[in-house]
Amino acid sequence: MATSVSAQIDDPSGSQAQRRTLFVLVAAQALSGAGLAAGVTVGALLAQDMLSSTSLAGLPSALGTAGSALAAVAVGRISQARGRRPGLVAGYLTGAIGSVGVIAAAVAGNPILLFVALFVYGAGTSTNLQARYAGADLAGPEHRARAVSTVLVATTLGGVVGPNLTAPTSDLAHALGIPHLAGPFLLAAAAYALAAVVLAIWLRPDPLLLARTLEAGRIAAQPDDADGLPRRAVERRGSGVLVGAVVMVLTQFVMVAIMTMTPVHMRDHGHGTAAAGLVIAIHIGAMYLPSPLTGWLVDRYGRFTIAAVSGLTLLGAGIVAACAPGDSVALLTAALALLGLGWNFGLVAGTAIITDAVPLATRAKTQGLVDVTIAIAGAAGGMASGLVVAAAGYPRLAIGGGILALAIVPAVVAAARKSPPGWAVFHKQ
Repeated sequence: MATSVSAQIDDPSGSQAQRRTLFVLVAAQALSGAGLAAGVTVGALLAQDMLSSTSLAGLPSALGTAGSALAAVAVGRISQARGRRPGLVAGYLTGAIGSVGVIAAAVAGNPILLFVALFVYGAGTSTNLQARYAGADLAGPEHRARAVSTVLVATTLGGVVGPNLTAPTSDLAHALGIPHLAGPFLLAAAAYALAAVVLAIWLRPDPLLLARTLEAGRIAAQPDDADGLPRRAVERRGSGVLVGAVVMVLTQFVMVAIMTMTPVHMRDHGHGTAAAGLVIAIHIGAMYLPSPLTGWLVDRYGRFTIAAVSGLTLLGAGIVAACAPGDSVALLTAALALLGLGWNFGLVAGTAIITDAVPLATRAKTQGLVDVTIAIAGAAGGMASGLVVAAAGYPRLAIGGGILALAIVPAVVAAARKSPPGWAVFHKQ
């Protein structure tokens, strides 16, 4: 706490500490993004190879999601009690341990150990996502969404580099006597461990603890109210937590559902893995690369405005995907780009809504619980998508997802009407 107090004296507004926080978080996110890529790139292939079956090839994704959900609670609680730095460091170290466990399972040829390790590995995914909240702790309301987006876009750096290192890391694994498909998890272990080291050493002062200190100072400096009692630190802010969670849950569910089945739909229409890989790569780019622009839009035009745009964009993505001929890579690419952009709008706006609505005293814990619901929504979207396509086809999945996303619009309109004037409404912040 001495560091936080010192920082408060030298930097009463926290602006210098905020700049340092964002710089450190960007460095850590660039590293951890490479760790995220390992499970996406080879997790299913490794399970398929070890089990000699495709029936459980989707289990790594489900286990990673389950581990991510549990880690979201743990990281949120640690951050609540001790600060962002211990919470994020613990999460990334857990992800690194899971990566080492995957390598050990591959060497031993033990599927049970593999599944346990993949569950633990999921902590890295959750921690990578929760880091966006740390970027907003010291940001003023007028810059909060841009701070979130800066942290988000940094993940793209590692996310782009990671898959391109699959072949070199596989060769390294082979040279070390490790099954080649476990190679990317060597990168994941190193990336997560380095991200933890960066945060442990340089994320000082802790942004959440400093924000609490600064808030306490502002409250102490305020005059008492008419009854002679100190003013409350936080006023009620309507249904902000609920609407923020609804926005992010719906965008996650719709995005995962349509994204998951698009490669399957393309394969059924004769497209190869290269075409599907291109479409998914553009989709992932659209999920993260627009973040700086999205953050500016959210801060400039309001949280609820861009949340509503998210629902409309996802509806457009569903319509384009549903109407695209099966042989049209261009239209499917456009649909998945819109899908990623709509998700980005929803995540940045929803995160800002949550951060605005929750007092510092309970912020980290609440944010962790919200991220649990996001993880569950993603898992549900992935599982439901296959059932819908099997029963009704890909076009109906796409249009149904778009219509579901449209529910965001009345939700945010209702919340805006109930919110106090000037807070997260359809005008400038």
